[in-house]
Amino acid sequence: MENNLEKNYNPQEFEGRIYEHWMKNNYFKAEVNPDKKPFCIVLPPPNITGQLHMGHALDHTLQDILIRWKRMQGYETLWQPGSDHASIATEVKVVEKIKAEEGLSKLEVGREGFLERAWKWKEEYGGRIVDQMKKLGDSCDWSRERFTLDEGLSNAVTEVFIKLYEKGLIYRGNRIINWCPDCKTSLSDAEVEHEEKVGHFWHISYPIKDSDEVLEIATTRPETMLGDTAIAVHPEDERYQHLIGKYAILPLVNREILIVADEYVDPEFGTGAVKITPCHDPNDFEVGLRHNLPQINVMNDDASINEKGGKYAGMSRYEARKAIVKDLEEAGLLVKVKEHSHNVGQCYRCDTVVEPITSDQWFVKMESLAAPAIDAGKNGDIKFIPDRFTKTYLHWLENIRDWCISRQLWWGHRIPAYYCQDCGHIVVAKEAPTTCEKCNSTNFKQDEDVLDTWFSSALWPFSTLGWPEATKELEYFYPTDVLVTGYDIIFFWVVRMAFSGLEFMENVPFKHVFLHGLVRDAEGRKMSKSLGNGIDPLEIIDQYGADALRFTLVTGNSPGNDMRFHMEKLESSRNFANKLWNATRFVLMNLEVDHIEKSSVESNFTIADKWIISRMNKVAKEMTENMDKFELGIAVQKLYDFIWSEYCDWYIELVKPRLYGEDTEAKRAAQYTLTYVLENILKLLHPFMPFITEEIWQNLPTVQGSVIVAPWTEFSATEIDANSEAKMELIMTAIKSIRNVRAEMNVIPSRKAKLMVLATDSQVANTILENEKYFMTLGSVSEIELVANKEQIPSDAVSTVIQGAELFLPLDDLIDFEKEIERLEKEKAKLEGEIKRVVGKLSNEGFVSKAPEHLINEEKQKQAKYEQMLNGVVERLASLKNRG
Repeated sequence: MENNLEKNYNPQEFEGRIYEHWMKNNYFKAEVNPDKKPFCIVLPPPNITGQLHMGHALDHTLQDILIRWKRMQGYETLWQPGSDHASIATEVKVVEKIKAEEGLSKLEVGREGFLERAWKWKEEYGGRIVDQMKKLGDSCDWSRERFTLDEGLSNAVTEVFIKLYEKGLIYRGNRIINWCPDCKTSLSDAEVEHEEKVGHFWHISYPIKDSDEVLEIATTRPETMLGDTAIAVHPEDERYQHLIGKYAILPLVNREILIVADEYVDPEFGTGAVKITPCHDPNDFEVGLRHNLPQINVMNDDASINEKGGKYAGMSRYEARKAIVKDLEEAGLLVKVKEHSHNVGQCYRCDTVVEPITSDQWFVKMESLAAPAIDAGKNGDIKFIPDRFTKTYLHWLENIRDWCISRQLWWGHRIPAYYCQDCGHIVVAKEAPTTCEKCNSTNFKQDEDVLDTWFSSALWPFSTLGWPEATKELEYFYPTDVLVTGYDIIFFWVVRMAFSGLEFMENVPFKHVFLHGLVRDAEGRKMSKSLGNGIDPLEIIDQYGADALRFTLVTGNSPGNDMRFHMEKLESSRNFANKLWNATRFVLMNLEVDHIEKSSVESNFTIADKWIISRMNKVAKEMTENMDKFELGIAVQKLYDFIWSEYCDWYIELVKPRLYGEDTEAKRAAQYTLTYVLENILKLLHPFMPFITEEIWQNLPTVQGSVIVAPWTEFSATEIDANSEAKMELIMTAIKSIRNVRAEMNVIPSRKAKLMVLATDSQVANTILENEKYFMTLGSVSEIELVANKEQIPSDAVSTVIQGAELFLPLDDLIDFEKEIERLEKEKAKLEGEIKRVVGKLSNEGFVSKAPEHLINEEKQKQAKYEQMLNGVVERLASLKNRG
């Protein structure tokens, strides 16, 4: 038959063409189909600023495997794609571009001008990552692609804000928030990354008013003392009972501050007395509310000291820290400085140390929203894979604080709140009101801030399906089935989708959360620009193909665990693809007809045919079971072992005599089995390596259509043949044992040897005899002889043991004694020469006196090695000569 498969495996020649074929035939498109069960995954929307990195590649590969698998299982599959506007990240990029190209600041171009440039930037760069996702093979329904600033999604955001506001769950207030002095915006708790850093505890004396007493206070941030409004002690701390209600004098500022009793203070920590700075510490803020303390914010937006900081005004926070410490020391108020390791909060975008600051912001009350999400985690409505992350999810929700949702940015969903410019009345609505209900003014101004990016992405599972409209897609595909994402995004996104889905859809947004770890470099380090150890998946695809990258990422991967990326694994994955390619070419070259009915050849099946079909069927069952448990790495490893070892290395070799023989019926049975198993291999492998499997499938004359929509291989009890499996296992074990003996003795494959079998189990003996042809083909056996006892076996025969039998190979059959003696004599002379050279070198006084010690030791080790090898050769020679 004509073989149209290229001689060499070259993924660059067909991967793009194959993807176009899928797109052209709408294989990724999802429809509402009452006759099918739905299966839906929403893609974690990548930022429009982004470029596909190795973390994306892993995340998308896992999702695509699940989608392709379920598509083949007959589900109506929707992989919902889209991208995120990413407020902070995009704004930073656009501001940099404006400054570089126009020399202007954000304020100079104005809000409208800035947004015009931001949308232009999105149009120019926003689609880049989508093209990269297609190169990886993502089978998303691109006709449904969404963007978080789309009109529909923006309507959903406004609807949610208004509904939560009307329920009293959104409010505006002056509260402590995380502030990034570089991005100049508020951040939610989830957007602050904590890093262990070495700092200091400065111990400062606070004098007590009208007393000679002082209180020793320790702080890691001396600059915030400018905003101190109290000192707190524990109400039961006997050391300070007499001071409660009195006043201390704030050092350097000379302001009186109240001493209060509060259970927040740990009397065992430090001195048991704590300075209270309500505007610059979240715990102090709560203490301040309880005791009605003044709030003094001493910092500007860039974290410099403001006018309330007296002589330190205008200094950066770190300049002020140095100046304050110096002044305290000069005033005799600095008691001591101790080194101290503590967690420092940093902006997740720019790594700037964040400042806790009180600010007028919009907040979401979290207690009532979190409760149903907590229940969903506890009762299993949302299942985490692996389960240990349920604790992480619950811990975060159970300790959640009100969510600060306003951001001091322009790119994003502008807050739908309007302020009457005459009386200050606030109206939350889709559009600005025409008249103020309080003062009849028509002068309204919309809030300048935008919403936290995560506010819109929290709605992603239902907003992308058309909510707040009651669409047929929403009814059919919601709740979605699986969320695939990294464990590092649980706080940012997973919890927010959970409580949002339960609040607005009255159902969980997804049934399973399949978490994966980070892709690290070969040394286990996190990939980063600073380390220069990042690996570009697009470069890998260009060099090795998308299939090899995908296979590398999933092989050995286990849910929730980080993985190391080794280039050697990538080479191995490409070698695997190449092996499958070559095996397919062999099958195609040995096919004579397009189609063979199983019923016409089944009577001619050999034990090998029955074995490989049975094994393929078992592997399909095991794979499905593993994939149901999200153990994709285990599933693909089972398939890899089956393809490489059982199908390619064993079965193809076992059938060659029949394919090359004259028995037509035997040949047809072999051809049927080869193609039947190959077809199922392609189906089982397709979710993991979609391109090569599709290319091969379309070149198989025995199938039609595309493998992407071929039915998944289901387990069939009728194809299991335990007897054939057991016998083939015995045969393969015996052949491997024979090969090992021959390899140890350096016997060339073409040299045949008799196999003498001393069996303790008659079934073993019969199995070996009945399948003599396999031993001849794969074990270089000339004939098989059953022997009753060891007396029948030559004394110098080499042996190996398998269960139920001992196998012997006569030495005469394995070795040409004259040639072996000749070879060993040459080896002996060569080793003697090497020893003479080394001894001469070590006897040379000039070498020994001048050479480094490690070189002398290397020569001594060589001498010992050569002498050991020579002894072995001499012994072997003596044995062969004595035999003669």
